[in-house]
Amino acid sequence: MTLQQHFKEFRQRLIFCVIFFLCSFICCYFFSQEIYNFLLQPLVDISQNNQNRKLIYTSPAEAFTTYLKVSFYSATFFSFPICLAEIYLFLSPALYKNEKKNILLVFFFSPFLFLFGAIFAYYFILPLTLEFFSSFEIQASAASSTLAIQLETKLSEYLNFVTNLLLGFGIAFQLPILLLFLIKVGCLSSNDLRQKRRYWIVIIFILSAILTPPDVMSQMSLAILLITLFEIVILISKNFNIKK
Repeated sequence: MTLQQHFKEFRQRLIFCVIFFLCSFICCYFFSQEIYNFLLQPLVDISQNNQNRKLIYTSPAEAFTTYLKVSFYSATFFSFPICLAEIYLFLSPALYKNEKKNILLVFFFSPFLFLFGAIFAYYFILPLTLEFFSSFEIQASAASSTLAIQLETKLSEYLNFVTNLLLGFGIAFQLPILLLFLIKVGCLSSNDLRQKRRYWIVIIFILSAILTPPDVMSQMSLAILLITLFEIVILISKNFNIKK
């Protein structure tokens, strides 16, 4: 293929990805309230004993823009596997057989690991985090001279908090497939991981602090989970036969 033909193919695949994203965005917008209610469920679950809890928005357009963000994030999530497939199909003619196999494994498992990380964060980490933050509430009483302190978060702030948590865990769960890919192509070895384990642990804690909301519980949960996955990668990598 000539350079012009490559650009033509790239443009066609890019246009397909954009059209798929726009269609996903439109579909997700029609269900944006249902999607947001799904993200809101962990907060609803911990609010069973507090019927006065509510979400607020302080700008006239905040609710509308929040639902737009929900639609955008959802469309990005659904479009991600399609974009990976288009990237692979564009690159595959220029790759050798072993390179195709390695990249295909990465592109195939990456969405599943991201989904697993997001699910783990939603069902296990998010309820614990919300429970921890809501524990700082103070209920006022007639016999007390203190004012009530109650959690009334904004629509946009809650969405940002949840998406940052889900996105952080989803991205962090790419670490095993990235390390296995580097081992498979010969850039790393299981011995390298074992001998420099302390440095990798420091890197994991730094990543956990960057990828999660600024609370110790989320950061420690992600760090412990990544360290566990790191040790699993070391065990799996022993079975790899790397050509030197």
